[in-house]
Amino acid sequence: MEIAKISSKGQITIPVSVRNRLHLNTGDKVLILEENGRFYIENAANVAFQHVEEGFCGAASEAGFKSEDEMQDYMKEIREELRRK
Repeated sequence: MEIAKISSKGQITIPVSVRNRLHLNTGDKVLILEENGRFYIENAANVAFQHVEEGFCGAASEAGFKSEDEMQDYMKEIREELRRK
């Protein structure tokens, strides 16, 4: 458990140990979630990435890829094609 003090402007400083555990750096954004009267702080970039990942879940198999290697090879082909343009 950590304690943070609220400034006169309503700002708090997130303790270093919490910033490290959330992988937060200067300029990063945090998401404040409320659930059953409790508030949680999350790294906004990580939450966004999780939502994107969930959205793509199953998309590779639907596109016909049978393995991650197949998908990686296809991505390499696309990159090479874009470099030639």
